[in-house]
Amino acid sequence: MITALYASILAGLMVWLAFQVIKQRRSNKVAYADGDVEALKIARSAHGNSVDYIPITLILMALVEYNGASPWMIHLIGIAFIIGRVLHGKAILSESFKGRVLGMQITIFTIFGLMALNLFYLPVGKLW
Repeated sequence: MITALYASILAGLMVWLAFQVIKQRRSNKVAYADGDVEALKIARSAHGNSVDYIPITLILMALVEYNGASPWMIHLIGIAFIIGRVLHGKAILSESFKGRVLGMQITIFTIFGLMALNLFYLPVGKLW
């Protein structure tokens, strides 16, 4: 299953972002929440945003793959999504507004693409 490749790569991104939170917690001695530490707020935001968008995208990707989309489509969307997520995560951590916007544009575009592909490949005859 092609989606497993992208799920693994994106899990690595989520772990890297989690380590950014841990690093800030340790350096600022904050056990819970954000301790009103700006760098920790930023790291938590980057990680939280990945948790918001990665799971639903992987679900949509697995469903469109299961329903018969071409492998090249799955790879194209997976690569684009990874690029968007990496751009966004790094941009939040570096406080780059342009990078955040571009990363979210790519993210939303891939989600809309997956929505459309899922509707196109939906096995209508098997719904009833």
